[in-house]
Amino acid sequence: MYSINDDTITALATASGAGAISVIRMSGKESFSIVDQIFKGAKKISECKTHTINYGRILDSESNTIDDVLVSVFKNPYSYTGEDSVEVSTHGSQIVIKKIISLLTSAGARLAEPGEFTKRAFLNGKIDLAQAEAVADVINARTEASLKGARNQLDGLLSQKIETLRTELVNSSSLIELELDFAEEDLEFLPSEKMISRIDEIVKEISTLLDTYNFGRIIRDGVNVALAGHTNVGKSSLLNYILKESRAIVSPIPGTTRDVIREDVSIDGILYRFYDTAGIRFTEDIVEREGVKRSRRSIEDADIILFIYDVVNGIDKKLLEEVYSLTEKDRVMIVANKSDLSDVKEKEDEIFISAKTGEGVDKLFEELNKKNLHTKTYSESSAVVSNIRHYAALQKAKEHLLKAKESLNMNMTGEFVSVDLRSSIDSLGEIIGTVTTDDILNNIFDNFCIGK
Repeated sequence: MYSINDDTITALATASGAGAISVIRMSGKESFSIVDQIFKGAKKISECKTHTINYGRILDSESNTIDDVLVSVFKNPYSYTGEDSVEVSTHGSQIVIKKIISLLTSAGARLAEPGEFTKRAFLNGKIDLAQAEAVADVINARTEASLKGARNQLDGLLSQKIETLRTELVNSSSLIELELDFAEEDLEFLPSEKMISRIDEIVKEISTLLDTYNFGRIIRDGVNVALAGHTNVGKSSLLNYILKESRAIVSPIPGTTRDVIREDVSIDGILYRFYDTAGIRFTEDIVEREGVKRSRRSIEDADIILFIYDVVNGIDKKLLEEVYSLTEKDRVMIVANKSDLSDVKEKEDEIFISAKTGEGVDKLFEELNKKNLHTKTYSESSAVVSNIRHYAALQKAKEHLLKAKESLNMNMTGEFVSVDLRSSIDSLGEIIGTVTTDDILNNIFDNFCIGK
C-alpha cells in the first residue's frame, strides 16, 4: 500500500497568470508553524480556530510587506486532505505569488507534486479512489452533462454501488472459507444453489454498470463526429453554420478543404467534436491526396460519421460503400444537403438539411443525440461508469464470478470457488482503492494539475 510522507507541501491552487485574487495552498503537520514565520496578524495562525479567515500581512526576512492577505485555517481532520491545512488568499500578481511561495519553501515547505493534495485526501480516508478521479473530471468538465456525471461520482454514487457489491461478495466468500475450515466435519454454511443465485444477481448488477459505459464515456469525453463525403457537398458550410462563424473556407472550387479541421460544440449539454474532412476523391495533387488520406483516418476513428451528399447531384453510392468499409455501418448517418435547391422528397433513413438556410439542422442535432444517448435519460441518482479503468476492473470482476459459478456447477471444492471470489473482490476494490499499487496511484494523480 502506498504510504504518505510527513512533508508539508505548498502550491498555487488557482490558475497561473495575472488575476484579481490568487490562492496558495499548504498541507502538512508544519503548515501553521511555517505560515507563522512569515505572517503578521492579530494573532498567530497556530492559535486560530479551525475554519476561520484571518487578515494580516506577509513579511519577508527584512520585515518588508509583500502583500495584504487572508489566511484560511483548516485543522485536521476537518480539511480537504485530512491534515492541518492553510490557504493564503493574495492579490493575483505573479511577483507576489512567487515571493510568497519562495518564503514558504524557505521556511520548511516543499513544492507539491501534481495531484498531491487530492492524493493525500485519498490516503487519509477523506475520499476513495473513484471520488479522487472525479475531482479531475469536475475540473475538466466542459458541458453541463459532463459536470453532472463527475459530480455524481464525486458524491459517491458509483463508490456506494461498488462497495455494496463488494460487501456481498466478502460475506459470501467468508462463508465458503468457513466451510473450508470445517471441511473434516462436512458442514455447509451456504448451499451451492444459493451461492450460484447470489453470483447471478451480482453479475447482473455488474453487467448493468458495464452497459452504462458508452453513455458515461459520451457524458465525460464527448462524441467525435466526422463530416465526410464528396467535394463540394457542403461539409464546410455545415460546420460554419453550426459554429455560427466562418471557420472553414467555402469555395465552389473542388478540393478547397485539404486538412482536417476540428471544432468543439456543446449541443444540449453534450460535447461534440466535429471534424471537417477533405472531400474523398481521386486526385493527382500531393497535398490534397494527403488530406484525403487523413479524411479516411478520421472516419475510422470517429464515433459518428455524417455522410453528406447534395440532393441536386444525388448520392455517390460507391463512395458510401467505401465509408461503410472504413467503419461500422450503424455509425453512419446519411445527410442530404442543399434541400433548399431541390424538391426531392425526404427519405426515412436520411436527414434533409440546408447548410445555407439552417433548415433541418435542429432535426440533425436531435437525431445525433438519439443515436449517441440511445434515448437514455440521465438521472440525478444514476451510478454511471465513465472511466476506462473502472470498466476494465468491472469486466475482470465479472469474469472471475463466472469462473466461480462454473466451479460450483462442476461441484469443484471450495478452494477453487474461493480463489475466484477473492479475485473478483480485489477487482472491485481496485475501483475504490481498497486494493491498489504505487503504479496505479501515480498514473492517476500524475495527470492532475499542481495545486489540486
